[in-house]
Amino acid sequence: VPVDGSRWLSMREVLDGLRQKGHEIVVVAPEITIHIKPSENFIMKTYPIPFTKEEVDGSVHSFSRDVFEEGSFLERFLKVYWRLKGISAMTLSTCAHLLYNKELVRYLEESKI
Repeated sequence: VPVDGSRWLSMREVLDGLRQKGHEIVVVAPEITIHIKPSENFIMKTYPIPFTKEEVDGSVHSFSRDVFEEGSFLERFLKVYWRLKGISAMTLSTCAHLLYNKELVRYLEESKI
C-alpha cells in the first residue's frame, strides 16, 4: 500500500519506536518517493516505477493547487476529480510494479517478512 505523504510521516514515528524495541524493519518503496528516504532505523528495498520524479511531484503539486484554486464549485470539483483519477492510475501502476517485481517478491518471501 503506497504510504508516501502524510501517512508516511505518521508511520515513521511508529517504525522508530519499533526499532527502539529491537525489531528489524524492512520498508518497501518505489524508487521515486516524496518523503520516504533511507534511514539507519530500517532496511529499505526499492523497485522501479515508470514515472519520473518530476511527474510524481507535478501530480501532487497540481492536485494541491487545484484543491485551493478559486472558481465555481463545479469547476473545482471536476479539476480535482480528474487529478484524483490520474493519481489513482499512478498508484495502481506503482502497486502493479511492486507485485510483478519477481526479485523483490522473492526476497520478501525468503526473508519471511
